Amino acid sequence: MAIYNHFSQQLAGLREQNQFRQLPQLTHQGRFIHKDGKTMLNMSSNDYLGLANNAALRQAFLNQYQDQLPSLTSSSSRLLTGSFPIYDSLETLMANAFGRESALLFNSGYHANIGILPALADKQTLIVADKLVHASLIDGIRLAQCDFLRFRHNDYAHLAQILHKKHRTFARIIVVTESVFSMDGDLADLNQLVVLKQQFDNVMLYVDEAHAIGVYGATGLGLAQQQQCIEQIDLLVGTFGKALASMGAYVVCDQVLKDYLVNKMRPLIFSTALPPLNVAWTHFLFENLPHFSQQRQHLAQLSDYLRQQIVRLFNVTMPSESCIVPYILGDNQNTVQLAQQLQQQGYYCLPIRPPTVPQGTSRIRFSLSADMTFDDVTGLVGCLQELSA
Repeated sequence: MAIYNHFSQQLAGLREQNQFRQLPQLTHQGRFIHKDGKTMLNMSSNDYLGLANNAALRQAFLNQYQDQLPSLTSSSSRLLTGSFPIYDSLETLMANAFGRESALLFNSGYHANIGILPALADKQTLIVADKLVHASLIDGIRLAQCDFLRFRHNDYAHLAQILHKKHRTFARIIVVTESVFSMDGDLADLNQLVVLKQQFDNVMLYVDEAHAIGVYGATGLGLAQQQQCIEQIDLLVGTFGKALASMGAYVVCDQVLKDYLVNKMRPLIFSTALPPLNVAWTHFLFENLPHFSQQRQHLAQLSDYLRQQIVRLFNVTMPSESCIVPYILGDNQNTVQLAQQLQQQGYYCLPIRPPTVPQGTSRIRFSLSADMTFDDVTGLVGCLQELSA
């Protein structure tokens, strides 16, 4: 149809730029992917602790409920009839674990990030975000329809300049960052952000721990736990869909902010709540989170090894300090070609290209999991060495 010509032309442009995306057809078996008749080690998952493939955990959860499994649907938003006791139980469990007044559940990290900021912001609010925050946070900032600025990535001197210049102009300023950045795998200095925040009486701190919850901290509560500043962060957000091998998201905060979000946050008010069965599974995993220290240690060792080997092989700067390990090639075509070669050799690695990352920084993003072995990772290193010879 002629009316679709615009869309066809746009898609053709994406193909020419090697930025055309398609949904893959694949099946999962443990830490492996089956695609197009080939078995590949899955190096593109966010299952950081390997819990999604843990049959013993799954069976222990099912045994806990026997034939009395929670409902498969909530059938409503939480403000109508979709709030079940397991939701309150998980929120209480989390608030106690974090040592905060309250916690609030959401359907996904995307829902959290596009809902919290628009609910809290008004024309008297300035949002100041790290340059590299996730697309969901950028969308949340846009929906907030308030003034916003971006500070250079992890450049807290630049952030300080903005805060000193703007703090008298606005009733409140919300500083937004991730703790573990999803594309470079580098870390924020949350304590430095807290110190900056405490210099002003109208600055709030919003930290997205999506890639840190489960992975960092003595009991897996994230980078804020590891850096010992949980109580100083106004809005500590995270997801259950990565290391916690479930679905949904949360914020831990003071009770007044929870009450405000319940009354003002549109994605919470107008969305059907997560299925109680899903929330029960999250509750089960969160209860067990302190017991996964061995997985966290193994993951840290694997990650450190891979980062060192990529630097050794390619003499590149390595931004990552986490289990997200980028190999930045820059050129789209070279990145796509290397990803295809790795898949042919049995490693399911994907090319990450603009607009997900800035122009000229296309990369293979290796995402490690605690159910991988050192043999798995040394095999990848050997493959990269052969392909670059």
